[in-house]
Amino acid sequence: MVTQAEKARNFKALHERPGCFILPNPWDAGSAKLLAGLGFEALATTSAGLAFTLGKPDGVGRVTRDETITNAHAIVAATDLPVTADLEDGFGSKPEAAAETIKRAVAVGLVGGSIEDSTREGDKPIYDIAQAVERIVAAAEVVKGLSFPFLLVGRAENYLHGRADLGDTIRRLQAYQEAGAQVLYAPGLRTREEVATLVKSVDRPVNVLMGPGGATVADLAALGVRRVSVGGSLARAAFGGFLRAARELKEKGTFGFTAEATPHTELNAAFD
Repeated sequence: MVTQAEKARNFKALHERPGCFILPNPWDAGSAKLLAGLGFEALATTSAGLAFTLGKPDGVGRVTRDETITNAHAIVAATDLPVTADLEDGFGSKPEAAAETIKRAVAVGLVGGSIEDSTREGDKPIYDIAQAVERIVAAAEVVKGLSFPFLLVGRAENYLHGRADLGDTIRRLQAYQEAGAQVLYAPGLRTREEVATLVKSVDRPVNVLMGPGGATVADLAALGVRRVSVGGSLARAAFGGFLRAARELKEKGTFGFTAEATPHTELNAAFD
C-alpha cells in the first residue's frame, strides 16, 4: 500500500522532472483502474465526467461537494497512483468554503486539487480578482499546514466563459501564484502562442487542457508545459460509444456494436 505522503512526493516529482506528463481524467473507480493498467503515472478527476455519470449537467452547480469528494475517494482507493481533483469553485463563494473543500480533499487521500474562479452565475461568470485571490489564499493556508506536498491548482476560467482575454488571464494566474497556488491552469487557451506566452509569464508548472486537433504532448513540452489533461473527453468518448451502440439497437435492431466491445475476459482480468 502506497501512503498518501508517498503519492504526494511522487506527484510533486512529476512536475519537477524535465518534459511534460499526461494526466488523464477517469470518472469512476473502473476507469481509474483501466488507466493505471495502461501505465499512466497519475490521475485527475473530472467534474464533467462525474456530472454525466450522475445524470446531471456540468458547470452549473448541480453536483454537490459531497458527491465530488465521494467520487474522488473511490478513484483514490482504486489504484496506488497519485490523484488530483477538480474541486470546481471550492463549492462556495467565501474563502472558508474553499478551505473546507481542500480539507475534505486531503481527508480522502487526494494529493492535489484545483480551485477555479468561475462563479456559476450567468451575468457575472468570473469572480473579481480580489475575491478570487482571497479564496486561493484560504486554500493555500490549509496546504501549508500539511506534512506532505499537496499541489494546489489555481484555475482561471476566462476562456471557458467567452472571455478570451489573455492579459487578464495571465494577471489572474500571477496573482494566484503569489497567493499560494503551486500549479496554474487556464482551460480553453486556443493557440500555441497563447500557451507559450502564459508559460513564460508565470513561475509555476502549467497545466494545459487539450482536445481534438490540438498540439501533441511533445509540442507542449517544447513550449514549457509541465502537464496535460483532457477534462471530460475520456468520459465523453465512453458515452459516445454507448450512444452509438444504443442507437444501433433502437434504430436498426442490429448488434454490430458487440464486435467492438471490450471482451468480458479482458475487463475481468483488468479489474481482478
